[in-house]
Amino acid sequence: MLTGGQLAGLIVAVFWAILVAFLALTLLKLAKLLGEASKVVSDFGKQAGPLMDDMTRTVQRANEQLGRTDVITKQVAGVTQNVSAVTTVMTSVVGGPLVKAAAFSYGVRKALGNSRPEEPRDDRRQLPARASGKGRR
Repeated sequence: MLTGGQLAGLIVAVFWAILVAFLALTLLKLAKLLGEASKVVSDFGKQAGPLMDDMTRTVQRANEQLGRTDVITKQVAGVTQNVSAVTTVMTSVVGGPLVKAAAFSYGVRKALGNSRPEEPRDDRRQLPARASGKGRR
């Protein structure tokens, strides 16, 4: 039969054996996980090069388009200035004489209109007066 000290030693040895087995299995699983992680990192490294090349080409194309847009914007600004100049010229060429002609025709109408007497016209309708509110309920 086992003494109390031997029984305690046996129980401690069994628990240590279980703990070591559990730690060994955990370390094996961790090793597998690290192996898979290294494969993923390796694959990502292999795919990162072409991906970066594609991104570089995309950025270069975007810069080319922005350059073209800048040229178009400058040309539109020039066209806008030209249209503004044409508008100013047309206003001074057509607008001045047109205003003078309108003023002249207004003066002639007034002069001809003053020769005949005008009757005062009141085109506004008169609204009927309201009855006082004393008899209402």
